[in-house]
Amino acid sequence: MKNEVKKNASYVLLIINVLVVILISSNLRSPIVAVAPVLGEVREALKLDNFQVSLLTSIPLFMFAACSVLVSRFSNKFGISKLLMYSLIILSFGLFLRISGSLWLLFLGSLFIGLGICIGNVVTPGYVKNNFPKQIGLMTGIFAVSMNLTAALASGFSVKIGELTGFGWKGSLGIWLVIAALGFLVLSLEFIFNKRNPAPPKTALSISDFNMFKSAQAWNISIFMGLQSLFYYCLVAWLPSFLADFHMQGESSGWVFFVIQITMIPVTFCCPIIASKMKDQRLMILFICTLMFSNTMMFVFLKSQWIYGNAVIIGISNGLSFSLSILFFSTRTKSSINAVKISGMAQSVGYLIAAFGPPLFGKLHDWDTSWNSSFYLLSCAVILMLYFGLKAARNKYVED
Repeated sequence: MKNEVKKNASYVLLIINVLVVILISSNLRSPIVAVAPVLGEVREALKLDNFQVSLLTSIPLFMFAACSVLVSRFSNKFGISKLLMYSLIILSFGLFLRISGSLWLLFLGSLFIGLGICIGNVVTPGYVKNNFPKQIGLMTGIFAVSMNLTAALASGFSVKIGELTGFGWKGSLGIWLVIAALGFLVLSLEFIFNKRNPAPPKTALSISDFNMFKSAQAWNISIFMGLQSLFYYCLVAWLPSFLADFHMQGESSGWVFFVIQITMIPVTFCCPIIASKMKDQRLMILFICTLMFSNTMMFVFLKSQWIYGNAVIIGISNGLSFSLSILFFSTRTKSSINAVKISGMAQSVGYLIAAFGPPLFGKLHDWDTSWNSSFYLLSCAVILMLYFGLKAARNKYVED
């Protein structure tokens, strides 16, 4: 009888753990992606200039860069699940501030949103490695799919949500408080269950004195992470603007981004499962960078022609590059604590690189109104990404 109770308890805990991964990941991209389709409304309501517009994307990225290493250090003191709860509280506070109607609260809210997402970004790979040591590829796929599905819904239905709620852009951006609340609820259930469950919870981490910043492999992973993020967030920030210049208006840009995110879903699910079974992933890196370089050239030469075909290619390449980055945190480390540490370093260094992307992309447009120079910037980033990606894809641990 006791064995049956323990077995049922383990099943319940497994379901809760899976739900935690799904709901945390659902909060890690959609609050940022939801801004682009309603950017025109926000710009008009608060009288934003181009630089201020780019800050809505760059502020969270700078927070990722500034706080990721600190978050990884706090993981020993607070534990993974407790840190995830803090991330949702901070994120919810930021989401509330962002829709309060003031310019300064908009930016302050973006700062807290960045901090909340940063904690989730850093800690979740360690949560996956700790709770699903034999299903890392599968759970990384679920993590990436949940993130991209909610991002797709945010990009495709952001305008419609504002109309249905009757609150315009505030409704479009405020709706994500609901997802954060659901995540908090499930994490609360995990805490309650672990208190009642006689088995010890799997949230404590071992201690490691390993210095990630002295590892060449850790730097390869970090720079690869940063360059693929730069590519993605430049598109997130500026896709509505350059598509408008390419004669696509209204909700069309939101649906282009919806196609990108929807395409990423099967890719981000399958990639970690396949990649985790490969000896190394260098052929995958070559394939990713070839697709990304093709994306930039299609924008230069075709503008908005074949835009939905280009969106599919973007979705495939970004889905592969993102899920591979996250997978490296688990497969290139020997312990959960080092998975959190490389996650912290890669996202600190990586998002520092990515944060400069949207402002530089926009500044190049001021200099070259055709947008070509902006896309040449992305082409150069892809070439660098190939170099560091090939090194990161080798079958080598960061501790070696």
